[in-house]
Order: sequence, then structure tokens, then C-alpha cells
Amino acid sequence: MTEHRPRLPIVMVGHVDHGKSSLIGRLLHDTGSLQDGKLAELQAASDKRGMPLEWSFALDALQAERDQAVTIDSTQVRFAGASRDYVVVDAPGHREFVRNMLTGASQAAAAVLVVAADEGVADQTKRHASLLPLIGLTQVIIAVTKMDLVGFDEARYAAIATETTQLLTRFGLTARRAIPISVRTGQGISRSFAGPAWYRGPTLLEALDELGEPLSLIDEPARLPIQLVQRIDDKRILCGRVAAGRFRAGDEVMFSPSNKTARIAALAAWPEANTPEEAVVGDSIGVILDQPLFIERGELMSRTAEALPKLTAIFAGRLVWFSPSPLTEGQQVNLRIGTTETSATVSRIKRLIGATGDDAAMPVSVVNGDIAEVVLRATKLIAADDYLTSRPTGRFVLFEHGAATAAGTISMADYPDQRPSLTVKATNVQAVKHGVSDEMRAARHGHKGSVIWLTGLSGSGKSTIAMEAEAALFANGFEVFVLDGDNLRAGLTANLGFTPDDRSENIRRVGEVAALFASAGMIVITSLISPYREDRQRARTAAERLGCSFHEVYVDADLSTCEQRDPKGLYKRARTGEIANFTGVSAPYEPPESPSLILNSGRQSATESVASLVDYVRDAARLTKTP
Repeated sequence: MTEHRPRLPIVMVGHVDHGKSSLIGRLLHDTGSLQDGKLAELQAASDKRGMPLEWSFALDALQAERDQAVTIDSTQVRFAGASRDYVVVDAPGHREFVRNMLTGASQAAAAVLVVAADEGVADQTKRHASLLPLIGLTQVIIAVTKMDLVGFDEARYAAIATETTQLLTRFGLTARRAIPISVRTGQGISRSFAGPAWYRGPTLLEALDELGEPLSLIDEPARLPIQLVQRIDDKRILCGRVAAGRFRAGDEVMFSPSNKTARIAALAAWPEANTPEEAVVGDSIGVILDQPLFIERGELMSRTAEALPKLTAIFAGRLVWFSPSPLTEGQQVNLRIGTTETSATVSRIKRLIGATGDDAAMPVSVVNGDIAEVVLRATKLIAADDYLTSRPTGRFVLFEHGAATAAGTISMADYPDQRPSLTVKATNVQAVKHGVSDEMRAARHGHKGSVIWLTGLSGSGKSTIAMEAEAALFANGFEVFVLDGDNLRAGLTANLGFTPDDRSENIRRVGEVAALFASAGMIVITSLISPYREDRQRARTAAERLGCSFHEVYVDADLSTCEQRDPKGLYKRARTGEIANFTGVSAPYEPPESPSLILNSGRQSATESVASLVDYVRDAARLTKTP
């Protein structure tokens, strides 16, 4: 009986012509993994082209690859190490084939970054290094190939090893080993061919055997994207493939983004005799719930006992773009996360990640092969995981006409979870009708209640404008009051910090209070940064739910102007890292898309801004004035 051996998938990456395919071919030969007669076939193919034995021909199955001596598609082969087997993916090095490289590398648990000793670190060396963390690869071995072409020069090896190690460090990666190799002579590859005399480290095969096992997805929070819903007899069966973790009958589960909960009554498989007691990562399974919830394809099932995915319409993503047409800000794209598909907008291109790890200044577009950090806004709430929390559901794909145009990872570090705002915990609650009508209050005050919501960066002048406008309106007979962010944080929201989730809850509370003020017939002016569009929309909904008008006012001053003012010294502290999650510096701000009024406080005086706001409120109040 054949002994079962563990298997580790690895990927060979690096610049074109640096010897990736040749190295794999030699590995196959030195481990006895070439098919009988294959060596003679390689020799004949090389002789036909008038070249020395070309080990890469062991992999390059496409005739175009042999003719051009480049790898076009990803190739997978197996060979045996001392303690386990390896599935190695040869990823293409040309920039034009970055999609194929990414597809191949996504299946691996470790990488060998190949750098030729004669050429050193090249463009695609840097590009491939930058792609590795994008697909979650952290175990990297550097193979310095073609050492025979530089006379096995130790200084040349040391320089390349140092430069490549520093390159990986810039992308948050650590090189496990840097090994000098000659495919021609076989040195540095297997135990039978040690490296040059000055090298005291392991061969490539020995270094591969040193690698640790990849983190198991079974230990991550349970996730099952719903792919299909079937009705069999009177049963409604939710079908999908477990992406992470495990599920058992009796588990309480949450469905996102619908925010519905139930318990798993039973698991289902076909034939029924194959139904497991527990469904684990990789299992295709059916789920029967203990209640008839309406669940559709695209929902994400998770266990309530573990970390839940976040609900959001916006997230930051690091992506690689592989479409011939450029990606631009404001562009409409099709977004897929798991089985969820929706349209989205490129809200912002934050930066291009250069081959050296440096940022491109003010990028206007992303072209084929570029790696970029972007902000995507979906047209509806979606379930998303931070890639660091759940790898399978922390990835996304952009596509057009069924073909992928980008692949990337999700970061939710700067954006709040919208789930708490959708979760209603209060029960047995019944609204009580007021004895004083809105019309009676309007008749008393001479105007209806409204929410005037001032939003803008810290230092834009919101508080100054709000307080002076309050005094002017009060002097003109308006019932008016200002809800200022700093004042509220001394009481109503004193228990909240400045994380994205706390900011969201802060705005939720203020929005509800503002709606109550307006419902009482007052003009309530709020002065808060309120950086997220979803939260401001929720405040609008709270006001309109009570029959009050809501007016979003953008106090517009750019970051440099606000930072020059810095009335509270907050920007200075944020720049030194003393204040985390500071809007405009280390946390995002989303300007209103269609504000009711824009006050250009960066270009006009506070007096002019106050006059504009007072005139606007007077006009709005006049429209709703009661006879």
C-alpha cells in the first residue's frame, strides 16, 4: 500500500529568462521525477534548436513557449522531497502574462523567487515580489540562479541576496533562505550537488523541507457562500462549498448581508449515505435550517459563535489590474466576492504600488499589470472580510463580460461595520403618539423642524460657522440649537472612541437626537466631521422617518488648509502617530456627493460662510412656513 505523504504547493516566480522553468526541470531530474525517456526527448529537442540541454523544455508544453523560450501559461508538476511531496507551479515572468502568474501563484503556500546572478534584480523580480503578499504568500526562498555565468562569485551572490531580501522586506515579507544555484552543473539544488565551497547553507531541496506547513483554513472563522438553493420534497436546502472553518448540525448561523439567524437542523449530501457529521473547509454540502428563512444565492453563512463578516458598501482593496483598458476613478465595475455579485464604483485610486514598494504620486489610472490600492463602493450592502481575518472571503474579483479584469484583497481597517446599525435588540416596544401635532409645533415656532447637518474635515470651520449661524438665526426668531461633536463626546457619546465602528455609532446616536430635536419643531444644526457617507445617510433616514427635512451642508476646506489652521493641534499629533484613526491623515473622509449647500470655507471668510448658511436656512424655512 502506498504511504500517504503530506504535500506542499509552491510557486516559482521571477523575471523572464532568469531560469524558473529550467530550475524546475532540473529538480524533476534530480529527484527522479522525470518520466522514462523524457531526458532523451529533452536532449533531442535541444539539439534540434542547436542549444545545450534545455531543462525548461520539461515544462513548456505549448509550442509557442518552446519556440520563444518563455513560459506563457502556468504549469504544475510534482516531485518528492525528503519528508513530503511538492506540487510546483511555474508562473510566467512576462508582464503581459501577469494574470496567468497570479492564477498559478494563488494555488501555492510558499514561493521560490528566482533571480539570475548575471542580471540581478529586474523589473519582474520586483513586480512578482509585490504580488506575493497580495495572494497571502509569506514563506519565500530566494534562488540565485546562473551562478556558473559569474564564476560562482561570492560577492555577486551576497549583493543579490541582500538586495532581494531588502526588496521582500519592503513588501512585508521575510526571506527564509538565499541559495546560490547553477542549473547547468546542478549545484545548490539537491543533496547530491552541494553549493560552492564558500556556501555553508542548505540546498534548495533541503530549504524546501524546512518550510512550515501553511495555516489551515479550518482554523479560520467558518464561512460558506451560498451558491444554490434547492427544494426537495418539503425541504429547502442551501448548497455551497465551505470556504473556511467547519459547520455541524445545531450550530447557530448568521446570513449576511440579510442579517438573518437560524440553527442548522441537518447537513445534507448526495448520496445521503455520504452526509458527514461535520462539514469542513473544502466540503460541498447542503444545509437544512430549523426555520423557513428566505435565503438566496450570494448570502454568506457564518457561525454566530465566531467572528462575523462585516457588512459594508465600501472597502479598500489592493488589486492587480490585468485588462488592456485602464481603470480610472469614477469607473463602474462588476464586483464578485465569493458568490456575491454586484456593481460598484471606483471611488478613489489611492496609490500605485511601484516595483520598489514606493508610491506613485497622484495616480490618475491603473493600467495592465499595475498594482494599486483603491477604494470601491458597491451599490448595496455586501458581506466582506478583512483579508487578514478570512483569506477566502477577504478576496475579490472585478470582471467584465464574464472575464476577470482584476483580483485583489480586502482591507476594512478604515471602514465601519454596518451590522450593528441593522441589528435590533429591543423587543416589546410600541410607539406612543404625541398629543401635539407637527402642525401645532410649526404654528407655535413659525417654521417646521429641520436638521442642518454640517460635515467636513477637522479645522474646516464647522463649529465656528454653526455657532455664529445659531446666534444669527436665534436673533431672527428661529428656534435653533447646535449639536457640536466635541460637546456631545463629553456626555452622550463619552463612551465611544475614534475607531471606524465607534465613529459610526457616534453618528448614529447624534442622528437620532437631531431627529428628535427637529421633530420638536426646532432647527437643529449639527457640527461633526461625520466622515462616512453611509452614516450621514442613516442620519438623513432618521430625520425623514419622523417627517423632518434633512439638509447636508459640506464645509469645504482642503487638507492642507485645515492642517495649516490646526486650531486644536490635532494634525500635528496625528502626524507623529500620537492620535490614531485621524480623519484626513490616517483615516478616510468621504465628501458628500450631492450636498444641499457647499460652504467654501477654505476660500472665503467665516463671516461669508455664516451669511450663506443663514440665507439658506431662511429660504428653506420660508418654504415650509405656516400661514
